[in-house]
Amino acid sequence: EAEIRGHRRTYVGALPGNIMQAVRRAGERDCVMMLDEMDKLGAGGFQGDPASALLEVLDPEQNGTFRDAYLGVPFDLSRVLFIATANQLDTIPGPLRDRMELVQLSGYTAEEKVAIARGHLLPRQLQQNGLAGVAVNLDDAGLNLVIDGYTREAGVRNLEREVGAVFRNVAVRVAEGAPGPVHVGPDEVVAILGPRRFDADVAQHASVPGVATGLAWTPVGGDILFIEASRAPGAGKLTLTGQLGDVMKESAQAALSLLKSRAADMGIATELFAQGDLHVHVPAGATPKDGPSAGVAMLVALASLMTGRAVPPTTAMTGEISLRGLVLPVGGVREKVIAAARAGITTVMLPARNRRDLDDIPPSAQARLRFVWLDTVD
Repeated sequence: EAEIRGHRRTYVGALPGNIMQAVRRAGERDCVMMLDEMDKLGAGGFQGDPASALLEVLDPEQNGTFRDAYLGVPFDLSRVLFIATANQLDTIPGPLRDRMELVQLSGYTAEEKVAIARGHLLPRQLQQNGLAGVAVNLDDAGLNLVIDGYTREAGVRNLEREVGAVFRNVAVRVAEGAPGPVHVGPDEVVAILGPRRFDADVAQHASVPGVATGLAWTPVGGDILFIEASRAPGAGKLTLTGQLGDVMKESAQAALSLLKSRAADMGIATELFAQGDLHVHVPAGATPKDGPSAGVAMLVALASLMTGRAVPPTTAMTGEISLRGLVLPVGGVREKVIAAARAGITTVMLPARNRRDLDDIPPSAQARLRFVWLDTVD
């Protein structure tokens, strides 16, 4: 707390708080102040609560008379523009969160990472590895392989690390007297960094009844996932596997209930449900999954299984379902659609109420996909 409000002058080595020191360094009271890693705030203890001190700093109604303990006079912070950053919101106290306007930033797409690498990361790594005057060409195919095959992240920190590893290898060759210019393509990247660490899921070529392709959001971008359903003789039990969270399990149960209520319309004999056990599995089994947005894919996988009709493998879908058959909007549409385009999907089924997110999808992804907008599961 004393880092924000300052120490009282009775203490040896007392100083004004960081807020007042930053205003003094800026030389203006209407400056921009950056508070980094807000979610790493320490918990309150006998030394005071930093979150409580920040309440007074960030609240525009209170900070007109902010009082630093060292200076002992009120100071007007209301004209300072505070920008705070955080990786997760859960650890920021609620009252503090209420005083902020939240701006969610999505991860970079592969095209954006290529542009950032070309403009910033490659020149910096060439400089740091002593290759500034050497003609080194990391081509687009090699750079894309580093992005897709060796990193899986929302930002570009690991990308810069891997590019640095490639350039260090080149620097050794140059130091040993290898003639330039040096060209680095996909084969050279594999030789330097080893076998690729990440394989992107691609649309399956074979289609069998009971498999539907869903779209998932992850903190490092979108991904496609496969919902698999099978039926065996039994008493009508539903089994769910694949490390599913509670919300996703409830989506599967809602999908089954909806399918049972519409069985007659779809030409499914109702006794099939009572005479067989259903098993829904979502690979990869070791990756935890949760959220309601796989509801449409689960319903389609179960309907495909019960009718014996395969889903086209190049069609992917996302959306939450209700027991009335409505398709409800979901989040992360931009990342999901980009992942679908990258995986070779040609048709994407999205909730109609997510049409507002179409502007966020890059034109390159829009050009490769056909969009189907769903109001109801029919």
